[in-house]
Amino acid sequence: MTALVPLVVMIPILGAGLALLATGRPRTQRTIAAIALTAVLVIGVVLMVEVADGTMLVMPVGGWPVPFGIVLVVDRVSALLLTVSAAVLLAVLVFSIGQGIADGDDREAPVSIFYPTYLVLATGVFDAFIAGDLFNLYVGFEILLVASYVLITVGGTEPRIRAGTTYIVVSLLSSALFLAAIGAIYAAVGTVNMAQIAERVAALPDGVQVLLHVMLLTAFGIKAAVFPLSFWLPDSYPTAPAPVTAVFAGLLTKVGVYAIIRTETTLFPGPELNPVLLVIAGLTMIVGVLGAIAQADIKRMLSFTLVSHIGYLIMGVGLGTAAGTAATIFYAVHHIVVQTTLFLTTGLIERRAGTTTITRVGGLLASSPVIAVLYLVPALNLGGIPPFSGFLGKLGLLQAGVAQATPLSYTVVGIATATSLLTLYPLVRVWNLSFWRPEEQVAAGSRLTDQLHEDPYRPAETETRSLAKPMVWATAGMVALGLALTVLAGPLYDYSAQAGETLQSWSVYVQGVLDR
Repeated sequence: MTALVPLVVMIPILGAGLALLATGRPRTQRTIAAIALTAVLVIGVVLMVEVADGTMLVMPVGGWPVPFGIVLVVDRVSALLLTVSAAVLLAVLVFSIGQGIADGDDREAPVSIFYPTYLVLATGVFDAFIAGDLFNLYVGFEILLVASYVLITVGGTEPRIRAGTTYIVVSLLSSALFLAAIGAIYAAVGTVNMAQIAERVAALPDGVQVLLHVMLLTAFGIKAAVFPLSFWLPDSYPTAPAPVTAVFAGLLTKVGVYAIIRTETTLFPGPELNPVLLVIAGLTMIVGVLGAIAQADIKRMLSFTLVSHIGYLIMGVGLGTAAGTAATIFYAVHHIVVQTTLFLTTGLIERRAGTTTITRVGGLLASSPVIAVLYLVPALNLGGIPPFSGFLGKLGLLQAGVAQATPLSYTVVGIATATSLLTLYPLVRVWNLSFWRPEEQVAAGSRLTDQLHEDPYRPAETETRSLAKPMVWATAGMVALGLALTVLAGPLYDYSAQAGETLQSWSVYVQGVLDR
């Protein structure tokens, strides 16, 4: 099964090349992209089954012996995130195909650019999840970031260029810091292989360890959008087309969180910075949810809720326990699926109503009951309503925080509980105003809507556009996947718990890579 590991990178990058050769033939490009992502999804499921018993799959690239060459590593957490990412990327691809069909492939960007770039983005995401050394992780980040630069500016409108410029500057800054951290780590321990770094870093002076640790966390914190490094996200994501925004919100920040998990459990497993992470987690939750409450635009509101829920993931990592790591893994899977679903649903709302500003939308429950259902189910899930997976993930995080029984952990648990309750407010407000409120009452406004903040860079209204069936099917499929996470929560949480226990025993990773 080890031979399957490099295929998760090779298939989408080869698909990108073939799609580029098929310029001018959109149907061929769609077929290539769909086949490539379906193949990776199947491989991801096979890898999940293969590593379920704790086996680690290690592939030295180019025949170079470990640790001298590039090493690809698949364990429980990387296999799980790889599979979920492939499923999400495939669903969003179907949505984008439907959007292209509805628009005649001439609205958002030339198809010859979109599909190859989308597969390049997928390549970077998959490579980051299976990277066994820091430099290959850096390469994975750069691949997905280069692709994201193109996708976030497709269409060339002024808001997209403005948002894309901010996104590019911030991303380049984080990449430069990450590269500097890699150079410093290599100078200190003589390797970039994660397993060898874990072995050698303990011999470094405490001050050097802290410096290297902070450099990595800062670089990954920008990519994961943790406070105070999250300022760029709410302005960058909402301007992109619906499929691009959905993928960015669902996946890109989780790659940063994954890198933080590896840093805290493998490279620097000590508890020295755990209190700092818990403080940052609490602040991220507070800032994100307060920002969401103030927004009138659904995309901006969801972007702020994305920031607040990154705080939950950092909380689980900061606890530094197997239970906290397990809950983080489970909640990351939940959030990838649900956040992507909500952004896809918002794309449907935008096309049906001509805007995503809730002060100008009403009556969607009567005119579009299917969209209403597609919004309500993931919204309740994100809000943590029992018995959805969002409730189960948050419950796991809260239990892990209470089990630590420190004043700081209790404080963060309280913040997480309040944030969960406050998250419901903007989500329910969208339902009340956009779906439940009759359309004839929209013009009258209300005191509530007058207090909301509208995006000054985003046009208030556009023309309404038709919905192609693949767009609705893809969104419905994502809603079903979110419900499946609830139905299968027991086995999935057990899988996450086993992954969490393995990650907290960093020597298991070291032995699995170096003693192969």
